Amino acid sequence: MERFCQGEQGAFDALFARHGAAVRAYLWRVTGNRAAADDLAQATFLSLVRSRGRFEAGKRFTPWLYAIATNAARDWRRRGKHEQVADDGALPEEAVEPTTRDRGLERQVQAAVSQLPEAMREAVVLHWFEGLSFSEIADIAGVSESAVKVRAHRGYEKLRESLKGVL
Repeated sequence: MERFCQGEQGAFDALFARHGAAVRAYLWRVTGNRAAADDLAQATFLSLVRSRGRFEAGKRFTPWLYAIATNAARDWRRRGKHEQVADDGALPEEAVEPTTRDRGLERQVQAAVSQLPEAMREAVVLHWFEGLSFSEIADIAGVSESAVKVRAHRGYEKLRESLKGVL
């Protein structure tokens, strides 16, 4: 990121290549909508470009990037744009990804995660799925580390209850 801030041409491409898929996956988990996740990932990286002057050299990049993505998802939810309609009036089709994973189980987990209150959902997704530390999540959310731990703990408890008998 520091190289990008200094004007190095290929630095943005390297950032996108390294973090683009993870940001999209995070946004899909938070929104439950693949088309929205694609749009929000693009918006996240556009915001990154626009706000690169606010990035503090020496700070960790990943929490800063996820804060941008989290804010984009919150704005999307506030605007109520939960489905984007194409020009012809059709809803976008979900991308079908070839996989040997248990799609039914993934849908059940995604449904359970989507039922969590927003603060718990963000804490769980950033911690469990994205691997961020509680202190990094606290920086993203603008709350104390102990508040994030409480949110995550309560979120995990709700998930255990929701998925009892499934796992």
